[in-house]
This record gives sequence, structure tokens and C-alpha cells, in this order.
Amino acid sequence: MARLFAGLKLRLIAGNLRGGDTVRIAGFVFTLLAAFVVGTGGLAALSMLRLAPADVAAGAGVLVFTLLTLTWVLAPLMAFGVDDTLDPSRLALFPLTARQMAAGMFTAAVVGPWPVATLLLLTGAVIGVSRGPGGLLVGVVAALLQFALCVVASRAVTTALSRLLRTRRGRDLLAVGVLVLVLLPQIPNLLIGRGVGDAPSVILERLAGTLRWTPPGMAAHAMADGGLAALADLAAVALVVAALGAVWIATLRRIMVTADASTQVGSVRRSRLDALLPAGMIGAVAAKELKYLRREPRGRLGWMAALTVPVILMFSLTSGPTPLTGVTAALFPAATAALMIGLQVANTFGLDGRALWMNALVHSSEHDLRTDLAGRHLAVSLAAVPVLLVMSVAGALIAGDIVWAVPALLGSAGLLAVALGVGSVISVTLPYTYPERLNAFTSAAPGQGGVAFAGSFGALLATGVVALPIALPMFLGVAWVTVLAVPYGLLVAAGGRRVAAMIGFPRLPELMAAVSRPT
Repeated sequence: MARLFAGLKLRLIAGNLRGGDTVRIAGFVFTLLAAFVVGTGGLAALSMLRLAPADVAAGAGVLVFTLLTLTWVLAPLMAFGVDDTLDPSRLALFPLTARQMAAGMFTAAVVGPWPVATLLLLTGAVIGVSRGPGGLLVGVVAALLQFALCVVASRAVTTALSRLLRTRRGRDLLAVGVLVLVLLPQIPNLLIGRGVGDAPSVILERLAGTLRWTPPGMAAHAMADGGLAALADLAAVALVVAALGAVWIATLRRIMVTADASTQVGSVRRSRLDALLPAGMIGAVAAKELKYLRREPRGRLGWMAALTVPVILMFSLTSGPTPLTGVTAALFPAATAALMIGLQVANTFGLDGRALWMNALVHSSEHDLRTDLAGRHLAVSLAAVPVLLVMSVAGALIAGDIVWAVPALLGSAGLLAVALGVGSVISVTLPYTYPERLNAFTSAAPGQGGVAFAGSFGALLATGVVALPIALPMFLGVAWVTVLAVPYGLLVAAGGRRVAAMIGFPRLPELMAAVSRPT
């Protein structure tokens, strides 16, 4: 069974590359290079721990093993819907028992460049953390148990959440969880930068002391100890791996014999903002876009990032040796949120996909397309302005003066309007398809990665250039200029819609084809 699944995994990799798609081949080569750099770099870095004191090496090993386990648990969740070996429903029609499926999925998990990189990291830990001949022998066993723990925990979690990950709500929760986990490692840096807490070495020592009693921490401690206590740690880790394996097999068995409710159709509720929308085409388009914002995971991921990144900047830029002060400190987080929200409009037709044919069918003039873009901009503005208001008030409070919330809100709203105008032009010149996949972290269909990068980078650069007349004085602390930001932004947005309609209306067939590529 292991040999069969290993062969199937290799055939999947080869089949994915056999089509000759340059983007897929380049992505696979990049993955190989990244795994090689991480594996060899980790091997060298962890081997150098042999020169450090034993307690420092042990603490570093505990942290590395814990981070490695978390990475193995979280990374497959982000790849769910892209890697077919992660979803047990793909094997539902095969005559396999739950134990056979677990053995096959385990084998598929250890075939590839990243498992090899993990083994190189663990080899470096054996060299750097273990002490003496007995410690080296115990270290090899601990490394193998740690590798088994990573794989079994990863597949057990993925299998348990597989049905949830096939639903819209589950993908939303995953996106929020990933962004929160991205934010959590910044908290110690923010506290240290603001003078809160102990020295970094003390914080790391306490963290390693706490994590020592987790399964990865016990594996690292056994590697560092090498004595009788190490045998007890190894036995505990082996029991955890066995228990996780049993839970995984039981979960597989239950999933294979119960009905899958993930494909049930959910109800479409009327938005509370519909009453605020104008009548006519603008209101209809805005209502449709608001439903996209509420129900489409691929679009909402960018909004979640627009909430978390400014929060990090809000604390980090107002602390440290050279903190931002004055109105600039209040303006910068809100302006960053406005820019990140506005950049999502750089492919405003992408989420429509094949449904864009209805727009192409009813649009009879440039005015119709311009009205359609105005409705999309209205929907984004209704959702974005409350976010910018909260960011402006929070930034002003942290900066030290609530009055600074007014120029922060005006400046960020003007920057958002500029980004909307630029995004309209980019949307009709560099459109691309959003993949119709379960995974919310994929941004473009195969073969369109270069177009997606060019569109995002072009929108960022163009927005910065067009917004420079108002952005430069604002960030230099000239607060009164923010009064002109909103009128200037609305003028740019109107001009962008007009230019986009002139370019896009004759190109509606090409635009529809670009956002409807098979994925």
C-alpha cells in the first residue's frame, strides 16, 4: 500500500508538469529551490547549536520543534483544495479500509521536497542539540518520532476538518485563523518595542520552558538530555503519536460512512445595506457586490489582510528608536488599510468569472459599463469607510490626540478613491481569472500568475504616483491638505471609470474570455 501511494504521488507530480505549462514548471522549480535552501540552511544553522551552551541549545531545539509541528499542521490546511492527497473524499470510492487509507495518506505526505527538508532540519537538530554518544542515539529516535508526529498530526487535523474546509464558512474561518497566526508572532516584538515585558532572552527562556511539556518540546528535551528522563520523554511522544494515529483512523472511518453535508445550498439573505442603495443599475450592481463581499472567500481574504496589517503597523511604527509622531502616526495605518482595500479592485471583474457574460449582454454603451463600475465602487466604499473610521480613531488614540482622526479619515478616504479609479483601468487592461477552487489562497488561474503580479504591482505603483500630490504633503505632516484629499480622490475615481469604460467596452469579449479561463 505504501509503495502504491508513493507511486501515485509521484505520478501526480509528473502529470502536473507534463502539460508543459511554464508557470507550473517554474513554480515546481521554485518549490524545489525553496525546500533545498530551507533544508540545507536549517541543517547548517541547527548544527551550529553544538557550539552553544547546552541549555541554550535545548531551548532553541524546543522552539524549533514546536514551530516545525505548527507549520506541518497549518500548511496543508492552506493547500487544501489544491493538493488532492489531502482530501480523504478523493479515496471514498476505492475499496480501502480506514487503516489502508491512513497508511497511503501517510506515505503520500512524506513524498516530496518539503518532507526531505524537514528531515534535513531534524538531522541538524540531532547534530547540534544532542550531547554524547548516548544522546546521539536518543536524538536519532527523537528526530524520527518528531517527524512522525508532524506527519500524523498534520493529516489527522486535515482529515478532521476536511468537511468544514469544503464549505464557505470553513474557508472563512481558515483565512481568519491564518491571519491571526501571522499576527501573533509580532506581539512579543511589539511589547518589547514599547518597553513592556522582560528582555528578549528572558521571554524566549520562559517560552521554551513552557513548551518543553508539549510533545515537540519533549522530543527536543529528550534529544538534549540523553539520559533516563529522555526515555520517558520518548515514550510519551510515542504514545501521543499512537493516539493521534488512532484518532485519525477513527475519523477516516466515520467520514467514509456518513453523509457529506458540505454541498447543501445555503440561503441568500437580503443585506442590511440594501435599503441605503440608490435605485436603478448602480444600486443593483452595488447589492450584488455586497453579497460577494459577504459570501466569497477569495475576495474576503484581502479584506481580512487589510484589517490585520494596519493593526501591526499601528503599534510597530509608534514604538522603537524612531517612532512616528503627530498626525502621520494616525494617518499611516488608515492609509495602509485604504490602499490594501483599493488594490483588490484591480481585478474587479475576476470574481464574476463566467457570469460576466450577462454584463456583456446588457451593456449597450460605454455609459452602461461606467455605471457598472460606479456601482462596484459604491459597494466597496460602503464596506470600507467604517473600517477606515475605526482605523483612524484607533490610530489617533495611540498617537496621542483624538483630533488627528479627522485628517486620518479624510486622507485615507481620498487614497481609497484614487485606488478605485486606478483599479478600474487596470481591471480592463490586465484582467485574469480567479480559480474556482476550495482554497482561498490561490489568486490566479494556471498560466495567469504573471498577469496577476503585473496587475497588482501596476495598481500599487500607479496609485502611488497618482496619489502623490495629496499623499506627500499628508505624510510630511501638513494636515490641512487632507481637506482636498476626498475631492481629489473622487475626481480621480470618476476619471478612472470614464477611461476604463472607453477601453473596456470595445474589449468586453476579450475581457470575458480572460476572466473565464478553465482552472
